[in-house]
Amino acid sequence: MLVYLLKRIAAGVVLLAATVTVVFVMLALSGANVARTIVGANASEEQVRAKTTELGLDRPIWDQFSQWALRALQGDLGTSFLTSQGVAETVLQRAGVTLSIVTLSILASALLAVAVGITAALRRGWLDRLLQGVAVLGTALPGFWVALVLITVFAVGLRWLPATGYVRPEQDLAGWAASLVLPVAAISIAGISGSAMQLRSAIIDLSHREFVRTLRSRALPPRRLFLIHLLRNAAPPALTVLSLQFVGMLSGAVVVEEVFALPGIGRLAVSSTASGDIPVVMGVVTLMVTMVVAVNLLLDLANAWLNPKVRMR
Repeated sequence: MLVYLLKRIAAGVVLLAATVTVVFVMLALSGANVARTIVGANASEEQVRAKTTELGLDRPIWDQFSQWALRALQGDLGTSFLTSQGVAETVLQRAGVTLSIVTLSILASALLAVAVGITAALRRGWLDRLLQGVAVLGTALPGFWVALVLITVFAVGLRWLPATGYVRPEQDLAGWAASLVLPVAAISIAGISGSAMQLRSAIIDLSHREFVRTLRSRALPPRRLFLIHLLRNAAPPALTVLSLQFVGMLSGAVVVEEVFALPGIGRLAVSSTASGDIPVVMGVVTLMVTMVVAVNLLLDLANAWLNPKVRMR
């Protein structure tokens, strides 16, 4: 198990290093004139060149990246080109919003996917077909469209929930929960659909396996048969789908935060990319990739616990 854990950690570190390298090079080659944006459209060329030199943008790309990487390894993500504020502080101030949305979304997806998947697999018939249809629809609908429908129905029409804005939990816990219901619902629908159908298919497939028929013939209690042999063996594929859905939830959070006007790192990434603020973009990318690696590591460990064969890979 320790060897497997070390392999997964090493793979995560490689993924993080490769991602930040590619993103930095793409940003540096994008051609965005950050210095011109900062000093203003009416500034002279001398002022633009001076600001470019001040920011270090006149140095070779590899030199810029190596300097950034060395500081990042020491915990220093630099300062924003536009605001001169520390990147780490800026990103962490926004991270709480996105983490709240994504964490609640993945928990809701996992719990509801298990309930829907088990119900569809055991009940079958018209209920199974209905759940499959809803799942396919939920996967096909774009997140921003779902968000707009939820706002129209529950915020504008019924006035049950706020349409936009974010309330911090230390200010008002009930208001915080209310401000996250619609964003979490908008992101979770696709995750619930994909994981539920994967779990359903795995349970149905396993129920026809030879070892399950053998266990039934030995009069094993149905609850024990389902929980220990069926559900445990069906869980790894669903967890794999859920880990992929987590990446989609992070990218979906960018759109959802724009729709619901939430001050998360998704909106920060959009605004920083548009203005060419490389340190802030790199800080956001580093945090988001680290989150993906951490969640995938946890799900890989859960898979290894449920299926010992995984540890041999």
